[in-house]
Amino acid sequence: MSSNSFAYNEQSGGGEAAELGQEATSTISPSGAFGLFSSDWKKNEDLKQMLESNKDSAKLDAMKRIVGMIAKGKNASELFPAVVKNVASKNIEIKKLVYVYLVRYAEEQQDLALLSISTFQRALKDPNQLIRASALRVLSSIRVPIIVPIMMLAIKEASADLSPYVRKNAAHAIQKLYSLDPEQKEMLIEVIEKLLKDKSTLVAGSVVMAFEEVCPDRIDLIHRNYRKLCNLLVDVEEWGQVVIIHMLTRYARTQFVSPWREDDGLEDNEKNFYDSEDEEKEKSNKKRPYTMDPDHRLLIRNTKPLLQSRNAAVVMAVAQLYWHISPKSEAGIISKSLVRLLRSNREVQYIVLQNIATMSIQRKGMFEPYLKSFYVRSTDPTMIKTLKLEILTNLANEANISTLLREFQTYVKSQDKQFAAATIQTIGRCATSITEVTDTCLNGLVCLLSNRDEIVVAESVVVIKKLLQMQPAQHGEIIKHMAKLLDSITVPVARASILWLIGENCERVPKIAPDVLRKTAKSFTNEDDLVKLQILNLGAKLYLTNSKQTKLLTQYILNLGKYDQNYDIRDRTRFIRQLIVPNEKSGALSKYAKKIFLAQKPAPLLESPFKDRDHFQLGTLSHTLNIKASGYLELSNWPEVAPDPSVRNVEVIESAKEWTPVGKTKKEIPAKKFYSESEEEDEEEEEESSDSSSDSESGSGSESGDTGSSSEDSSSGEESETGSEADMECKRASQRSSKTKRKSDSEDGEKKNEQSKASESSSAESSSMGESSSGSESASESDGEPAPRKVTQAKERKPQQERHPPPKDVFLLDLDDFNSASTPVALPPPALSPSLVADLEGLNLSASSSVINVSTPVFVPTKTHELLHRMSGKGLAAQYCFPRQPCIFGDKMVSVQITLNNTSDRKIENIHIGEKKLPVGMQMHVFHPIDSLEPERSVTVSVGIDFCDSTQTACFQLCTKDDCFNVNIQPPVGELLLPVAMSEKDFKKERGTLTGMNETSATIIAAPQNFTPSMILQKVVNVANLGAVPSGQDNVHRFAAKTVHSGSLMLVTVELKEGSTAQLIINTEKTLIGSVLLRELKPVLSQG
Repeated sequence: MSSNSFAYNEQSGGGEAAELGQEATSTISPSGAFGLFSSDWKKNEDLKQMLESNKDSAKLDAMKRIVGMIAKGKNASELFPAVVKNVASKNIEIKKLVYVYLVRYAEEQQDLALLSISTFQRALKDPNQLIRASALRVLSSIRVPIIVPIMMLAIKEASADLSPYVRKNAAHAIQKLYSLDPEQKEMLIEVIEKLLKDKSTLVAGSVVMAFEEVCPDRIDLIHRNYRKLCNLLVDVEEWGQVVIIHMLTRYARTQFVSPWREDDGLEDNEKNFYDSEDEEKEKSNKKRPYTMDPDHRLLIRNTKPLLQSRNAAVVMAVAQLYWHISPKSEAGIISKSLVRLLRSNREVQYIVLQNIATMSIQRKGMFEPYLKSFYVRSTDPTMIKTLKLEILTNLANEANISTLLREFQTYVKSQDKQFAAATIQTIGRCATSITEVTDTCLNGLVCLLSNRDEIVVAESVVVIKKLLQMQPAQHGEIIKHMAKLLDSITVPVARASILWLIGENCERVPKIAPDVLRKTAKSFTNEDDLVKLQILNLGAKLYLTNSKQTKLLTQYILNLGKYDQNYDIRDRTRFIRQLIVPNEKSGALSKYAKKIFLAQKPAPLLESPFKDRDHFQLGTLSHTLNIKASGYLELSNWPEVAPDPSVRNVEVIESAKEWTPVGKTKKEIPAKKFYSESEEEDEEEEEESSDSSSDSESGSGSESGDTGSSSEDSSSGEESETGSEADMECKRASQRSSKTKRKSDSEDGEKKNEQSKASESSSAESSSMGESSSGSESASESDGEPAPRKVTQAKERKPQQERHPPPKDVFLLDLDDFNSASTPVALPPPALSPSLVADLEGLNLSASSSVINVSTPVFVPTKTHELLHRMSGKGLAAQYCFPRQPCIFGDKMVSVQITLNNTSDRKIENIHIGEKKLPVGMQMHVFHPIDSLEPERSVTVSVGIDFCDSTQTACFQLCTKDDCFNVNIQPPVGELLLPVAMSEKDFKKERGTLTGMNETSATIIAAPQNFTPSMILQKVVNVANLGAVPSGQDNVHRFAAKTVHSGSLMLVTVELKEGSTAQLIINTEKTLIGSVLLRELKPVLSQG
C-alpha cells in the first residue's frame, strides 16, 4: 500500500510539472506567433529526448508531464512510439505511468501496441499487483480480434490471482472482450461464475457489472451467491452498490411472490369449498396468509442503511428497490431520503424529481408531509421548476389546494415566461381534478386575461378553453369577454382557441359570433395557418346556424382560402364548400353537415406527462427519456408461485462443509440448517414488526429505528460470513435463553410499570431502557430452554419495546424543516418518542380538555331554505333550517329541522325519506314516516346528516304514498361548526400551533361604524356558528368553534387596524373549510 500511495503522490505532483513543461514548450518555437502555417513538429521534441535518456529521473519527469497533458485533455498520441519503448523499464514508477498512457492510446495505435504484446504478457506475471492489473487493462484495450485467445487466457489467469485488485480488473476485461468477440460468451460465463463466488468486496461490484453486460438472463448464477451479495452490499464501493442493487431488484421480481397481494385468501377459500379436506388444508396453509420469504426480507433489511449514503446514485437505487419490491406499507421510508437529495446540484435534483413525479401519481401519501420541499425557489432553473410544479399538482387535494393556489398565484408573476405558462397549465389541471375549486380557478384565469404579458394571456386562453369544454353551458359571459380580447391577442394558438370556442358556442352568443367572423375575414390573409383553419371552421358553423347574416361572409372567406398558399387550407376550403354549400355535385354527406360540425366534442383529459412512465424501472435512463434505451432490462412480473427457495442454500452448505470439524457427519448439516432457517424467519418477522412500529413513529423514533436495523444488519452480516456451524449453534442457544429470560423480565416489568407509571419521568424511562437492554445482553450469554415458545415470547416482548422508546439521536437523515411529517395525534400514548414527549411537556391537560367543551350558540338564525316547492311536490312543500344544536342522533352529525306543509286540498299519506344518494363517507339519520298530513297543516321533523366536514350536497328522495321527489340539502360552511368556550390564553396557545399552511387571512375595508364590537359579533355569528372568546384588547375580537365531524378547531380573529381597515384571520387544520369561511365572512364584514 505504501508504494501505491507513493505512486499517487508522484502523479499528483506530476500535474504541476506538466503545467511547467507546457509553458516551457510553448516558448521554444517563436515562429508559432507569426501565423497559422508555421511548423509545429518540434513541439514535443524535449519530451521525446527525455524519454530516450539513460536517466530514470528524466524519463519519470517526462511521463509525469505526458500524463498531465492527458488529464487536461490534450492530444499526446504522437509520443506513442517513444513511450512504448519504456514499457519494459525496470523502474516500477515509470512502468505504472507508461501503462496509464497505453490504456488511453492502445486502441488508437493498435499496430505499435501489438509489437509490445510479449512485454504485456510477461508483465502479467509481475510480482507487483498494480503492474499485473495495468498490463491486463492495456491488453484488453488493444481491440484487435487476433489477440482474443491471448486476452481470454490472461483473464482466466487473472481471475484466480491472489490480489483482489487484479481480479477486479479481470472482471472489467470481461466486458471489453465480450464487446470485441461475442462468441466467447460461454467461456466468459465460466469466469463470471467463478468470480461471483469471490468474497472480496472489491470484486463484487465489478463482476456483477460484467454479469449484467454478458449474461443478465442467467439468474441461476446468482442463486448461490444471493445471500453473500446481500450481506456484502454495505461494504462494497458506491458504484458497485448501484449495480448490485439494480441486479438484485430484477432477481427479486423473478424469485419472490408479490408482497402487494393481500386479498388472495378470500378467493382461495371460495375455490377450496369443493376440494377435499386434506387439499383444502394444504392450499389454505400455502396461500391464505402472506408470509414474506426470509431472503426477500434480507434484501430489504440490508439495503435500508444505504438510504443514508452520501452518493445520490446509491440512495436512488435503494429507493427504486423499495418502490418495486417492498410492501407498500414500508416504501414510505424512502421519501425522506429522496427529499434530502433535493439539496444536491441541479442535475441530481432533475433525476430525483422525475422519479418523485412518477411515484407521487400512484402514492400521494408518501410525499404529502414534505409539500413545502417542492415549493419553487427563484434560483431554480426552469427544468427544476416545471418538475416541482408537476409534483405539486400530483399532491394537490381538498386539504391543501387553497395553499397551493396561493403559491401558484405567485408563480404566474415570474419573469420566467415558460415557467409562468406551465403554472397556468397546472392551475387548469387542479381545476379539473378538484371540482370544489373549478370555479375559483376559472375566475382566476379570466383575471389573467388582462395581464400585460402576451404569453400569460395566451396560455390562459388555451387552458380556459379546455375548462369551458367540460361545462360550456354555464359560462357565456367568459366567452363574450374572450371575444373582446381577440383584437389585442396576437399569439396564434390563443387566437385559434378563442375562435374555436366561439364556433362551438355560436348559438349561445348569436350577436357576437358574426361580428367576430367579420373582423377575422378582414385579417384572413395576414393570419397564421392555425388561425386560418379556425376561421374557416367558424364560418362553416355560422353558415349552418345563422346563414342569413353570415352566408356572404362565409363565401368570401372560402374564396380567400381557395387561393391560399398553404395546401392544407386550400384542401380544407374545398372540403367545407362541398359539405355546407348544397349543389348538384354534393353527395350524401351534405345532409349531415350540421351534425358533423356541431357534434358534441369530448372534454379534453388533462393528465400528467409522467403517467405512462411507470412501466419503466425507476432511476434508469429509459425512465428519464421515456423511451426504451439500448441495454435496458425490463422488470418481470411477480411469479404466481415462488420458485424453490432451496436453490439459495447451496453456498451456505458448501461453507458449512468447509468448516465442519472432523467428528461431524454430512447428514447433520441440512437438519441443522432447516431449524436455523425457521428460527431466522421468526427473528426476521419480529424485526419486521419492530421496524414497522418504529417507522410509524415520526421524528427521532423513526431515525432510531434506522440505526437499530443497521446494527442488526451488520450483526447478521457477520453471522453469515462466519461459516462455523458450532459458533452458529452457540448463538442460537444463547438467543433462545435470552428470549426466555426476556419473557419473564417483561412479565415482572409490566406489573412494576403499571404500579409506577404515573410517577415515572422521561429520564427514568430512558434509564430503565438501558437496564433492560443490558439485562438482555447478559441473559444472552447464559444457557436456556428450547425454542418452541418463541412466538408467544415475541408477542409479550413487543409491548415492552414500545414502553421503552429509543433515545433521541441525530442522524444524516434529520431534516429540521420537515416538522409537518410528525403526526402525534394519530399515535397511541405509549408509542410517543422522547422528542414528542419533550414538545408536549408544557401542555396543561385540564386546559386542553376545556378547549373542546361545546357551548350554547350565541345566535340562532331564523332563515329557512326551500327543500321542495309546492308546485314540484304536488301540494307538499318542505323547508329546512339549521337549529345549531348538537344532534341527538350522533356526535358527528349536523342537526337539520325540516318543516313539511300540505298546501293541497287532500290528505297526504305516508311521508318518508326514500332512496339516499350520498357521497362516500356521508351518513344520514332519517325521521320516522308520517302516516298522514291533513290539508293546510304542517309538521316539523328532525334529521341528522354527517357531512364529513365538507359542503357537499346530500341528495335523497322525499316520498309520499304515490310519488317520490328528488331533493337535496347543501349546508352553509358556518353550520358545520359547533361553538366552543375557551379562555383568551387557550385561544392564543392553540392559534400558535395552527400557523403556516393552517392560516388564511384577508384585509377588510369598511366604515368605522361597522367595526363596533356588537356589529362584528352580530355579523360573524350570523354567518357561522361560532362562540365568542373573551378578549383583553378592544381592537381584537376572537371567536372559536370546532368542526362537527372531526372536532378540528376553527379559530377566527378580527383585528382592527388604523383607519377603516381590519384583518380577518382564520386558523384551522381544515384549510378548505377555512378558506370558504373566509370567503363568506369577508363581504359580510365589509358591507354596512
